[in-house]
Amino acid sequence: MNVTREERAGLLALARAEELVGLADACLADGAVPRVLRAPEVGCVATQVREPIAGDRFLLGDVLAVQAEVELGGSRGWSMRLGDDRVAALAAAICDAEVEAGRARADEVLALCERVAAREAAAEAEEWAQLAPTVVEFEELT
Repeated sequence: MNVTREERAGLLALARAEELVGLADACLADGAVPRVLRAPEVGCVATQVREPIAGDRFLLGDVLAVQAEVELGGSRGWSMRLGDDRVAALAAAICDAEVEAGRARADEVLALCERVAAREAAAEAEEWAQLAPTVVEFEELT
């Protein structure tokens, strides 16, 4: 899977905690020791959304998030996840650094991102399938 770093960060943020922790443990199984640059820190992030018709942006509210940053194999890894799961955020940062450093398990991290993307696409398709019967179509009078 060919994803940008931004896309990878977004997919790792959506991955299940147990997937991340297991993969991060595997990344460190070769004896590599990550240097924690920013310990997992919980805080609030302002959430901004765009109104779809006029395109105006407005502040929806604050959401709880946790972020972490590590260095592994000479490369930095970063993550931010909704909620307060510090372990999952640290694991996601390790996975990000694994790919950035081009280490042995980088392909497994990208495979996880691919699975998460497929899972999210399936969930979105299911949601649209449930909404489809409620769509109102208007006829144009001419």
